[in-house]
Amino acid sequence: MSSPLVGSSLGRAGLFSARRSASRIAHARPSALTSRARALSMPMPTTCQMRNSSHSPMGAAPSNPRKKVTLGTLNSLYRKGDPITVMTAHDFPSGHVADHAGMEVVLVGDSLAMVALGMVDTSEVALEEMLLHCRSVARATQSAFTVGDLPMGSYEISPEQALGTAIRVIKEGRMQAIKLEGGQEMAPTIRKITTAGIPVLGHVGLTPQRQNALGGFRVQGKTSESALKILRDALAVQEAGCFAMVLEAVPAEVAALITRKLSVPTIGIGAGAGCSGQVLVQTDMVGNFPPGRFLPKFVKRYGDVWSESKRAIEAYRDEVKSRQYPAPEHTYPISGEEFEAFSKAVEDV
Repeated sequence: MSSPLVGSSLGRAGLFSARRSASRIAHARPSALTSRARALSMPMPTTCQMRNSSHSPMGAAPSNPRKKVTLGTLNSLYRKGDPITVMTAHDFPSGHVADHAGMEVVLVGDSLAMVALGMVDTSEVALEEMLLHCRSVARATQSAFTVGDLPMGSYEISPEQALGTAIRVIKEGRMQAIKLEGGQEMAPTIRKITTAGIPVLGHVGLTPQRQNALGGFRVQGKTSESALKILRDALAVQEAGCFAMVLEAVPAEVAALITRKLSVPTIGIGAGAGCSGQVLVQTDMVGNFPPGRFLPKFVKRYGDVWSESKRAIEAYRDEVKSRQYPAPEHTYPISGEEFEAFSKAVEDV
């Protein structure tokens, strides 16, 4: 059976070109043949080996072998009872590592106000700042489902304002869904956004953007009355069309019972293991903060990035001071003849 490529005009042209190239190689000088053979025998660089900016060790994000996570994926995990993993990210590097570590959802949380921008709380961050960080994370995440927080002041005025903000987060921030805080009072807003075809992740319990009205960062649902309010909020958010919701700072027993009453996943943060999944702020859980910083009770520190970074930077400082760095292996060579010629030329400058 003949090759379909040869049977086409493009195939015949390619075959003729190949024969002509073979003829040129056959008559080429030995040195040229050697160079060409050496070039052909060299392995093609992988994505990770491709040279990018010298100031970025990561460059473009390498391909991730995982399948793309979609709402269908999350629904499937929920139906099977397989916990959903969610992690915050606030820039390219944090999004990059969360994606490659296998997170199903990467959330560009407004917590970046504190962990990336040095603000006092989440209420300070502006929409334009959120959009910038959303785009950075979007460039790094190839497999995870991405969600961007709507910052305080960008959605509370009216459902129309919220929809306009949500559209910007999807179009300009390159996110796949948005998150907003609030329960029953936000149901019309959530319905407006989901009706427009934008997935919404809800957020009930402790809502940090409203911490002033809640008396600070306080655990919610510690009484029967307040726990019932959270359940009503959760049911309203579900009815409005959220694909899932965050339950924050709620007693584990309350969160587990609310989760059982719902037909969409709950993502816990300080709400126990009975939720459908968990989320943590990446900066907190990897330990990228100085000693003595206050941490909420629910945070488990899985690493010590601060100490390792500090150790490496101090070693660099010491080697620069002692002139150990840069060593010869970190410098670029020049031939002796060329340097001698340069030295002579310098005398005339």
